[in-house]
Amino acid sequence: MTNKKVKKVVLAYSGGLDTSVILKWLQENYDCEVVTFTADLGQGEELEPAREKAKKLGVKEIFIEDLREEFVRDYVFPMFRANTVYEGVYLLGTSIARPLIAKRQIEIAKMVGADAVAHGATGKGNDQVRFELSYYANKPDIKIIAPWREWALNSRTKLIDYAEKNQIPVAKDKRGEAPYSVDANLLHTSSEGKVLEDPSQAAPEYVYQRTVSPEEAPNTPTIIEIEFKKGDPVAIDGQKMKPHEILTKLNELGGKNGIGRLDLVENRFVGMKSRGVYETPGGTILLAAHRAMESITLDREAAHLKDELMPRYASLIYNGFWFSPEREMLQALIDKSQENVEGSVTLKLYKGSASVVSRKSSKSLYSEAHVTFEEDSVYDQKDAAGFIKLNALRLRIGGRLKY
Repeated sequence: MTNKKVKKVVLAYSGGLDTSVILKWLQENYDCEVVTFTADLGQGEELEPAREKAKKLGVKEIFIEDLREEFVRDYVFPMFRANTVYEGVYLLGTSIARPLIAKRQIEIAKMVGADAVAHGATGKGNDQVRFELSYYANKPDIKIIAPWREWALNSRTKLIDYAEKNQIPVAKDKRGEAPYSVDANLLHTSSEGKVLEDPSQAAPEYVYQRTVSPEEAPNTPTIIEIEFKKGDPVAIDGQKMKPHEILTKLNELGGKNGIGRLDLVENRFVGMKSRGVYETPGGTILLAAHRAMESITLDREAAHLKDELMPRYASLIYNGFWFSPEREMLQALIDKSQENVEGSVTLKLYKGSASVVSRKSSKSLYSEAHVTFEEDSVYDQKDAAGFIKLNALRLRIGGRLKY
């Protein structure tokens, strides 16, 4: 049942088939004014066609905003300070984009006096949770419309039929059965569905958009140096760049060297398993470099504590709790740990791998004087005997009960 009390709704609008149908459906079923919001997060698509499409559908207030810098600076980089991966491998490219889109959508709703927001996420996926938790965190009394949980347009054929009946332009490549669905932003591409639904079948090469296959990558390695300050990358090969420029450059370097491909069966928050093919070339390089930078600048127990907390932090992002108090608490701890994570890391990019070659820092905790195999005057090896005996004490006492 639709709620006819809605007067004005802000729709997260891509200009694609689904959200264009949703736009018209909202106008018909809620008899309300629709405002569209399209976020440029570096997905690599021309966004002006979305404006023209919205105009043709009678939308008067259209927002298209470049959020690339905010996305990388305030969402991607804070996440990478924690070396965040979900289920051991996934760099959370889709997950980290949703809170920013939702936050800005709510800000626009407040600006234009809208009493509702809408999204195009299906009732089977994680994105509905991420969007809506973020909406409620930023405006607790907001009305949320999720058409996929209300309407009867539950197939691509029905969507296309509805679009044609309402004179909504449908791109020619969407008229047939799409081979897979794609979500993209500056951090990654995500491909799911159709040809990828059977996890026993290899993903076709044409699914990959940002990376060449490792076999086709250059035979000569690419050597790069990434400079860090307080845990964030600030320069590549000595050239200072803005956050989104750094990620763009790393994507370019990683993509041409076949770096960052991932074929994953993951556990969705809603309870089912799904298979996705991801490409995160720049993020894969950044993760390797950041861990290398921490290896010489971060205290052992601080590093180990971060690694223990990271899976919890990753789950919070994956499940949509970016604006939760516990995520903010963890972020404060993570950011505190990064105060001395500064210096530079040199990496070799070669046929699908990003290998650390060297690392240096003026704040390094690495002491060559202590670890040398040559004669030294700073470490008395006899001290190790007492250290070992104290640590063995409980084992020796317990062992008497066994032997």
